[in-house]
Amino acid sequence: MSAGEKAKAKTEQAQGKAKEALGSAVGNDRMAAEGQATKSKGDAREAKEKTKDTFKH
Repeated sequence: MSAGEKAKAKTEQAQGKAKEALGSAVGNDRMAAEGQATKSKGDAREAKEKTKDTFKH
């Protein structure tokens, strides 16, 4: 996994998790949903990069 893509995936996951938690804490369902979507995007990016690494070896 390239370092830049790995960092981007981890950043998206962390931002999404934080936004989801904040949205849930203040009762803002839209913010919580946006946070979940961002976290999922980071998860997907990480999975894609891991798949790439598997085929490189």
